[in-house]
Amino acid sequence: MIDPQTDQMIIMIVAALAAMASFIGIALPLLNRTEKRDRYKDVISRKRKALFDQTKEQLERRGSVNLDKSLSARESLGLYYMVQQRFGKMGEDVRDEMLQSGIRDPKAPMYYLIARIVIPIILIAFTLLVMTQGQKEFAPAQIMLAVLLMGLIGFFLPKILMKNHRDKRQIDINLSFPDALDMMLICVQGGIGLEQTINRVADEIAEHSPTLAEELGILSAEMGMLNDRRTALQDFARRVGSGAARSFTGAMIQAEQYGTSVSSAMRVIADELRDMRMAEAERKAASLPPKLTVPMILFFLPALFIVILTPAFLAAGEAGYM
Repeated sequence: MIDPQTDQMIIMIVAALAAMASFIGIALPLLNRTEKRDRYKDVISRKRKALFDQTKEQLERRGSVNLDKSLSARESLGLYYMVQQRFGKMGEDVRDEMLQSGIRDPKAPMYYLIARIVIPIILIAFTLLVMTQGQKEFAPAQIMLAVLLMGLIGFFLPKILMKNHRDKRQIDINLSFPDALDMMLICVQGGIGLEQTINRVADEIAEHSPTLAEELGILSAEMGMLNDRRTALQDFARRVGSGAARSFTGAMIQAEQYGTSVSSAMRVIADELRDMRMAEAERKAASLPPKLTVPMILFFLPALFIVILTPAFLAAGEAGYM
């Protein structure tokens, strides 16, 4: 017989667990929203501080003239172009890929290049250790093939991981950008300036699309701190790298250059991006049946044949024994 006190204890434990689960279910989304907004504000504040420091440093360089520098202006310019000619193209490409992946650390390209060198060496050394020190003997051709394979994997692994992360960010931005443009259109038609519009929209979408909110917040900070709005828009397109960002940047630059209506350009770009999003959804829906063919053949049809044919085989076996 179960003790009533034990029943009460079990009920209390279950009720406490249910209350805790309810609290977590209610509080966790709020905490995630707060965390996303705090991260967005932290990124924007750090960007504003970096732009302020950069502007202050440029002003100090312009105002001060020091004749005792180790490198003159001509030598510094020559050194810059020499480095730019030898390593600039690769460094700029890696830096653009890092920015499009959301990695803004200035040292990240160096770490990335070091990783593409160190990881193959580690994998090759591990492969040689396993294949030479193991009990099973391998032919030299097998060892060379394994070493070559592991070297290629280690060399391309960082690039593949970064490309996957970049593609996910661009998909997220392309999905949210048409709705953000609609909000910008409403703000611009209400008489708000472009910089304040971008900042307001970034605050509004920080909970739903933190990736796009961060990029728009950085764009707003650059437009407020830099003198050239066109440079800020071009940096935004280069930093995001998606087709939606390039279309938006081109439309805004043309509207500013030729004096056309910004709201009309935003409306056209929003409609175009929405059509592109619908076309991408239709393309994925059309490619779904061929992708399901192989899984259905491998997993669905054998189970279906077993369910249909097993009773017939069992019935035939029983009839043979009778």
